[in-house]
Amino acid sequence: MGSEVQEFDVVVLGAGAVGENAADRASRTGLSVALVESQLVGGECSYWACMPSKALLRAGDALAAARDAPGAAAAVTGDVDVAAVLAHRDEVTSHWDDAGQVSWVEGAGLTLLRGQARFTGPRELVVTHEDEDTRLVARCAVVVATGSAADVPRAGGLGDVRPWTSREATSAHVVPSRLAVVGGGVVAVEMATAFADLGSTVTVLVRGDRLLPRAEPFAAQALADALAARGVRVAFGASVVAAARDDDGVHLTVEHGGPDGSGPAGDGPRREQVDADEVLVATGRRPNTEDLGLENLGLRPGDALEVDDALQVRGVEGGWLFAVGDVTGRTGTTHQGKYDARVVGDVVAARFDPRPDGAEPGPGVPRGLSRHAEAQAGPWSRYRATADAAAVPQVVFTRPQVAWVGRTEAEARSAGLDVAVLGYDLGSLAAASVTGEHYEGRVQVVVDRARDVLVGATFVGPDVADMLHAATVAVVSEVPLDRLWHAVPSYPTLSEVWLRLLEQDGR
Repeated sequence: MGSEVQEFDVVVLGAGAVGENAADRASRTGLSVALVESQLVGGECSYWACMPSKALLRAGDALAAARDAPGAAAAVTGDVDVAAVLAHRDEVTSHWDDAGQVSWVEGAGLTLLRGQARFTGPRELVVTHEDEDTRLVARCAVVVATGSAADVPRAGGLGDVRPWTSREATSAHVVPSRLAVVGGGVVAVEMATAFADLGSTVTVLVRGDRLLPRAEPFAAQALADALAARGVRVAFGASVVAAARDDDGVHLTVEHGGPDGSGPAGDGPRREQVDADEVLVATGRRPNTEDLGLENLGLRPGDALEVDDALQVRGVEGGWLFAVGDVTGRTGTTHQGKYDARVVGDVVAARFDPRPDGAEPGPGVPRGLSRHAEAQAGPWSRYRATADAAAVPQVVFTRPQVAWVGRTEAEARSAGLDVAVLGYDLGSLAAASVTGEHYEGRVQVVVDRARDVLVGATFVGPDVADMLHAATVAVVSEVPLDRLWHAVPSYPTLSEVWLRLLEQDGR
């Protein structure tokens, strides 16, 4: 067993998209940075989440758009080419080969170490790879960016029937004739959409009374209606109480009657058997902190790492431990995790800046901090880079797409805001009539009357993901509605909805 010791200024655990961003930003003042990864460089997003899932969904979206466009519909003579979709997905994931990502890491001047890292003490770790141990010492900081994993409940025997998680679903090479999906969140509805497009008979079992519990109710209902219209069965108030697998597939005993198991009008719960070739369990995720040696830092393995707005882990003395992404429990999206990574990278680069008096880096370090960090750099006591979570965007790539940012109406009212809610049907816009014969969608925004600014927005409809960033800018920038009125939308585009919303408000 090896006993090599390596020292770096900064060690980043996890070389997914979030860890890569944190490491790159932290290196920009000349700090030496090591990235430690036990699986594929590029992480969940590149191989088992964002990229492959969208590749699986794209063909169905394109076909639906063509079928709704006069002049194009007649050219659509078949359904999704399953083999071609799966082949495209394989290309998007680089066939689960991370050589390209490794090349980027090396080109960025970072050191990649393969293996599982565990803390042995403050700023000290052991990395185990193929029965060889390497001791690591971080002179300045450690950033934990190990992400999350699917959380498969043990109740009802689901964990014993070799269920799919998001990883198996997005990397599948055989499309099951029958797919049962347990859950009603983003993964559940996206994969239900994708596999219905690929030809599976899909049943979605939702324990609660709606899909997408963090979205506006109207958006969740629109999605449920659309899934049902395409033949996807969505059962609410459905709990799996038993599961078994045999040569004929997976057999689920499902109890209906609401999240608490009680039936309507006191009739008691109703049970049925749902048979499927595969079952996808998409009921939540847990932070990857079980095997990091957190107990050696006084933290509890398996828990999310609680951080402040500079992404520094609470409860660890010395200001050297940071965490970003899913592992903090603050965010569950790649884009928000990468934003947090940029913040923490700038914090670390500025706090431990090795340059004398903030001098420019030498020839080997051509990059600089972001303008935000440069403007605030200097003694750590004056450095106040923080992560702003006021407007976290979320896109669900179903059909219709569902996208939102900021607070829902319920969240805004719960926070004590005096709100106005403005809504408009996208199908009433001129752009809708030229996009497709049956284009449908809706936008709803939440206005804080005291400040006369948007605090939230929700979009439902085809391709509305591309409309979300305008709302994100408005919410983050707290643009007054009187000023937003002067942002003229182009005609005929779906963005004309902004004018219609403001007109509703009497602008």
